Amino acid sequence: MAYAASIASKELLPDKIINSIDLYLSGNIIKNALGVGIPGTGQVGLNIAAALGAVIAKPEKKLEILQGFDAQQLKQAESLLKEIKIEQKERKEKLYIEVVISGANHKVKVVIAQTHTNVIYIEKDGRALFEKSCDDKDEMGVNRTGLTVENIYRFIETVPFEKISFVLDCVEMNRKVSKEGLKGQYGLKVGNKVNQENSQMFVDPVTLQILSATCAASDARMDGCPLPIMTTAGSGNQGIACSMPVIKMAEIMKVNDDKLARALALSNLMVIHIKEFMGRLSPLCGAAIAGGTGACCAMTYLQGGNLNQINCAIRNMVASLSGMICDGAKKTCALKIATGTNAALLSSTLALNNISATSQDGIIFDDVEDTVHNIEKLVKEGLKQTDQTILSIMLNKKEGGIQHETSC
Repeated sequence: MAYAASIASKELLPDKIINSIDLYLSGNIIKNALGVGIPGTGQVGLNIAAALGAVIAKPEKKLEILQGFDAQQLKQAESLLKEIKIEQKERKEKLYIEVVISGANHKVKVVIAQTHTNVIYIEKDGRALFEKSCDDKDEMGVNRTGLTVENIYRFIETVPFEKISFVLDCVEMNRKVSKEGLKGQYGLKVGNKVNQENSQMFVDPVTLQILSATCAASDARMDGCPLPIMTTAGSGNQGIACSMPVIKMAEIMKVNDDKLARALALSNLMVIHIKEFMGRLSPLCGAAIAGGTGACCAMTYLQGGNLNQINCAIRNMVASLSGMICDGAKKTCALKIATGTNAALLSSTLALNNISATSQDGIIFDDVEDTVHNIEKLVKEGLKQTDQTILSIMLNKKEGGIQHETSC
């Protein structure tokens, strides 16, 4: 949203005064953005993101648009908050952002659809400046890659290290955010509190370290930490969930860079594969289900697991987590990631002992690809109204329709 607003604002020149910002958004965008912390503001959500994007007006920064603004820009953005209007727009695309900014003499419209930086339309004063059709994606909002669990595994076993060494770029980047989260100043402080001594009676030391490192990164990201994060399949939380458990386990096991790069490649590719069937924006939690499953496969691999055991791990994860909903990006994502990471450790342990859910169990099929494909059927047919119901509940709360006092 901030990126789209920055494009519109820059096109608005020579107007220097913004009179109004109108946002027309798909339900999934509203749901996913209502509760997420905006770096450097102490605020959450749609309005401040759009206002800051309009003030910064540096679209060349794309998804790093909110990095490095100053106090004067924040003050200017806050002065615009009362001029922002938000409407839900019914669209076939789950990811749809339309920003209209009006100035003293000009009006600019910018549309992003399907993917987070895919600008498809720019209009100034009723005249189209840029227009392109949406990419040829299916109704899940993704391109089919032809990935399978088996060809992912064969790839990471045989690809030369130098061709995948770039994935190690995420190690220090995501580790920095994790260390920042461990300071305990963010969100629900899940990572910080899991790491305290009085938690150790419940969890073994290795599990404790992996859970703490992973949750802390999500704590920080969701509560406005200004540090960058490495994303996977369009999501920072998916990037955290599929990388930090693997990074921490590799650190504990003291594996070399070659093995770690292959494990991270496996994890990321598994997330991409699962998200093909879950959808880019989904009623299901991508961080726990897709990210956790990717991490589970990679941790199984790090411990010497073979293809059959990785298949077992996937079936175990789908059996565990397939019903976890996504109710937007917010501080409690760290709790869902904790659940996904814990399930990944358990599922991996079972898989390494050749124990797996089977076709006698719920939505699990013996063929692992059929099991992954069942997620798509669940989303398309079983959860058609879930996103709208979740959004309705969230908006009712935001409007004051639900009044609860919470004390701990």
